[in-house]
Amino acid sequence: MVQKLAAASDPGPLPWLLLVYELPARPSNARVKTWRRLQRLGAVGVKNSVYVLPNSPQAREDFEWLRAEIAAQKGRADVFAAEAVDVRSSDEIVELFRRARQQDYQALQRTAEKLLRRSRGKTRGRPDRQRLERALRGLRERWEQIVAMDFFNAAGRREAAAALAAIEELLTGGEPAMRAKTVPEDTLRKEDYQGRVWVTRPGPKVDRMACAWLIRRFVDAGARFAFAPKPEDAPDAVPFDMYGVEFSHQGDACSFETFLARFAIRDAAANRVAQIVHALDLKDEKYGAPEAGATGRIVEGLCQMYADDQERLEHGMRMFEALYQSFLVNPSSAGSTRARRQRK
Repeated sequence: MVQKLAAASDPGPLPWLLLVYELPARPSNARVKTWRRLQRLGAVGVKNSVYVLPNSPQAREDFEWLRAEIAAQKGRADVFAAEAVDVRSSDEIVELFRRARQQDYQALQRTAEKLLRRSRGKTRGRPDRQRLERALRGLRERWEQIVAMDFFNAAGRREAAAALAAIEELLTGGEPAMRAKTVPEDTLRKEDYQGRVWVTRPGPKVDRMACAWLIRRFVDAGARFAFAPKPEDAPDAVPFDMYGVEFSHQGDACSFETFLARFAIRDAAANRVAQIVHALDLKDEKYGAPEAGATGRIVEGLCQMYADDQERLEHGMRMFEALYQSFLVNPSSAGSTRARRQRK
């Protein structure tokens, strides 16, 4: 069964989307440009000039944009929803996707391991930190691109994640990335902080939103939140991100990082979130988090949309949960932090 899609039609329940296109022989760079776009979308070729993606609203949008680009280059393209592709079974197509992403993961792993060997071989084991951090940022971006295209849980994801985690550990001397030396080493028991009221300053922004999310996800699932100008205005509540309290800035650590250290939260995805919070709250490039700019924009938008502190905080926590979910990778290297569950 094949259904040609009109511009405004519902893609329907059919499992595959096909892009069938043709381009003029000249200019030749149009073919290269189209091929590169298809690679970035994660599409696989089933025959000459026929590419397939799993049927989804995002895939439909991607193919429609590409169809418009092909038309602008004086070519022609059609998008179809299909129950099956006559040249291959559905199982064979799934295997094509898995092999393509496995090759991507393996290439990333090889690059990361080569970088790690070269960095460990530097004099006295001290790598060029700035260069290594820059390379790691590039590898993380590539990792996220591959994961976004990994529609069928290809092999190799865990091994590539472990290679990236090993580079992070080299940068941090084997310690969790967010642990600041000025933060006290003794950890707290989560059991002592259940069902509490947590108080912070009015007008929550990035650090307070992130801390509230961290409290509710990792420390106190039943946490309630209140707002007060000073800790003494809420004597029965646990204060955070306020001046002179335990759960606040410590040395060069923002309040979010302090929570990670005090409760010994060793979660790779939470550490990634912490890098973004640190960059926005302390306005430095210590971790070079590429997502900081966009996250900051979203936080500012929430502040404009919601004047009520409770409503703003709740929406901010949802935003940080979404950010956290995007970072779940489940690394398996010895001594590395471990995400709670692998991203689907």
